[in-house]
Amino acid sequence: MWPSLALPGVLWLVLLFLTPLYAVFAVAMGAPDPIFGGALPAWNPLAWDPGEFGTILGELFTGQLGFVFLRTLIYVAIATFLSLLIGYPVAYYVARHAGRFRVLLLMLIIAPFWINYLMRMLAWVNLLSTDGYVNQILLFVGLLDEPREWLVGKHETVILGLVYGYVPFLILPLFAALDRIDSRVIEAARDLGASPARAFFAVTLPLSSQGILAGCVIVMLPMFGDYYTATLLSGSPRTNMVGKLIEQDILSGAGSGRGAALTVVLMVFVGILMTYYLYSVARASREARS
Repeated sequence: MWPSLALPGVLWLVLLFLTPLYAVFAVAMGAPDPIFGGALPAWNPLAWDPGEFGTILGELFTGQLGFVFLRTLIYVAIATFLSLLIGYPVAYYVARHAGRFRVLLLMLIIAPFWINYLMRMLAWVNLLSTDGYVNQILLFVGLLDEPREWLVGKHETVILGLVYGYVPFLILPLFAALDRIDSRVIEAARDLGASPARAFFAVTLPLSSQGILAGCVIVMLPMFGDYYTATLLSGSPRTNMVGKLIEQDILSGAGSGRGAALTVVLMVFVGILMTYYLYSVARASREARS
């Protein structure tokens, strides 16, 4: 009886995840369409042709595609690092010092999830326009001499947009990890003569490492596939990410084979990150039990 309770969820995953995933592989490994371009799906795995897929892999190391993939890696790395710099102090304060305001602060952190992501990005388009509030404030305090074009191919605009969009996803697992730390452990470090800073770096930070890793993975996974942030906040090929190339290839029809191949490459790369995370969690669990 108990395994049967999982049947609805299993059917849901098969229909809405495994089946589309197999379709992506079928298109990525399909033969080129000689008439309309693109790729003809090869539904039989025995008929898969890895030639086009191999060409895409070669472009990752030799062609323009490689620069886009490298740019995506850099964007995601910087945005994750900035999210950690912003999110860790917030999570630390809420978990250790917020007191009776903890629930209110958590609700304020979660509040952006109630608004559609695209709507929040469109709000930033208005803020960052030439006559928007950002330029007005920077001109008022003297940091700029003239309005800055933030929305025309600026790398920093796309990175900050990624940080704004995904930093709440990092704060929540950090809060959970910090909240689980027994305060008596920190008090013991202080009683043994550790300063507040040393107690933090020797006790709190190592004990929250799993939360840091979980938060980074949670924000990195959607960042790699993100395409609308760069589209809305830049709209320039200079800031294209891999997700944008996939969107363009899929919508063009003729490039559907390349879009599917890029999807597979990105999925494998993200899968490696996820595997490392699961391995780290399993290893930490074994060490905790021992």
